[in-house]
Amino acid sequence: MDASDEPKVGEYSDAEVEAARILFARPATFIMGCAKIEQLPTPDLPEIAFAGRSNVGKSSLINGLVGMHKLARASNEPGRTREVNFFDLDGRMRLVDLPGYGWAKASKTTVKKFQDLGRDYLRGRVTLKRVYLLIDARHGLKKVDDEALDALDLSAVSYQIVLTKADKLKKGEAEKVQAATLKAISKRPAAYPHVAVTSSEKGFGLPELRAEIMRTTGVVLD
Repeated sequence: MDASDEPKVGEYSDAEVEAARILFARPATFIMGCAKIEQLPTPDLPEIAFAGRSNVGKSSLINGLVGMHKLARASNEPGRTREVNFFDLDGRMRLVDLPGYGWAKASKTTVKKFQDLGRDYLRGRVTLKRVYLLIDARHGLKKVDDEALDALDLSAVSYQIVLTKADKLKKGEAEKVQAATLKAISKRPAAYPHVAVTSSEKGFGLPELRAEIMRTTGVVLD
């Protein structure tokens, strides 16, 4: 394969999109929630993880990717995800829901416990292929996100920004937020140089994100 044949960042062929659609239509199941690093399942499958502020739409995005309404539990209570939750996709990869951050109602001790658990996972998970850091498109990157970005850079784990709830923006605004976000992370060493724009409610951006995940994990269909 020469350079001209290599897949371009943020671009996916029809074949990639279709293969990813088939993969994510296969059975997805909740495996377990882990409150301690010792409880993590054996690292025998490629994993991709989802992180983000509380109420950014992690559960909705995971459910949207696999086409199920209740695989990941959404909650209106900030900080509800207080464990590292693992989901199996057809025995080929795991989707991992990391504890949310940025909630105001939890104590500092509780917050630190959950953040430390997430950091331990990031540092020590050999099968982790990428972290998808979800950012509400209506608000863009905020000061509260800096700590998460710093932790990801420090862990040297590849991560990609995913803008959520883009359907709430007026026409053309999502592209502006996308460009501003890409510029903001351009000098961060572990940041993947493409910002995905999605809406779990409307479904746009999900086919491309599935293709990106499939490409990243190296999973192939039989």
